[in-house]
Amino acid sequence: MYRARVLSAFDPDDPAQPESGIYGLPHGPAEARVHVLGVPFDATASYRKGAARGPDAVLRASRQVELFARDGARPYEHGIWMAAPDPRVAALNEEALALGASDLGRANAIGAELNALVEDAVGAALDAGRLPAVVGGDHSVPFGAFRAAAARHPGLGILHFDAHADLRLAYEGFEWSHASIFRNALERLSGVARLVQVGVRDVARGEAAFIDASHGRVRTLFDAEWAAAAFDGRDRRALAREWIGLLPEVVWISFDVDGLEPALCPNTGTPVPGGLSWHDALLWLDELARSGRTVVGLDLCEVNPGEAAPDEDAWDAIVGARLLYRLIATALAGR
Repeated sequence: MYRARVLSAFDPDDPAQPESGIYGLPHGPAEARVHVLGVPFDATASYRKGAARGPDAVLRASRQVELFARDGARPYEHGIWMAAPDPRVAALNEEALALGASDLGRANAIGAELNALVEDAVGAALDAGRLPAVVGGDHSVPFGAFRAAAARHPGLGILHFDAHADLRLAYEGFEWSHASIFRNALERLSGVARLVQVGVRDVARGEAAFIDASHGRVRTLFDAEWAAAAFDGRDRRALAREWIGLLPEVVWISFDVDGLEPALCPNTGTPVPGGLSWHDALLWLDELARSGRTVVGLDLCEVNPGEAAPDEDAWDAIVGARLLYRLIATALAGR
């Protein structure tokens, strides 16, 4: 089991070296409290591909993130390590992309194989007392993580940031579609007690009916309601606190970057006008940390570097690396 300790030999003010670990940190898996798992898979992306390059882009951009925070958050002190990519994931993605919808049976089997790989890696991190942080990839990739966390923490809540509800049934015929992940989680994982969604602004009729029929298991704060609260002069910190209060005591954070306003993630797979500002997102994370809930894991998905050159950091990745750092800080605050 991991035992927290400050890694005092590291100076956060030193420049990161090009081949250093995530955030320029020197930690290995044995000494890092946080284990980051990149999952370069985007075969189910239904509009724009490219999120498979997200984990590597976030890693590169992380090396120019300032680790010192005036609010006192020091996640680097606990150690953050990013695992080398599992070559099996890239192979599955390549095969699935080549298949498209021509062989849905095999495509769905590939999704199940991916789920098992992610579940095994996240389960190992949880069993070792680490905080798993999954970086996609499209939003199909964390299902195995949910399964691992829900098995170990029955009654789990998921705090979901997204422009979409992701409650479709086998979207485009893909059983494990990014647009179906929370439908799958709710229907297949009895250990998931409640889903609280923030930022949703594109929802299908069937998804709305599913939410209404969930008897409160799904609670969705639509983006229009969040925006209206500002127009009406309401206290949006209190509103966030109210909605976080709907979550159980043990939580997984699932953050699709298209939950943010598109200026922060212009290349993401399915951008939608509206969304959370950077400071809105931090307000939610701050209130979650203040709530005292235990965050057992997190994922950050749909970071797409677009057409950035291989030796350049895309804007989406720059935002993604900073958001991942703040997500980690939030999770560690409750541990």
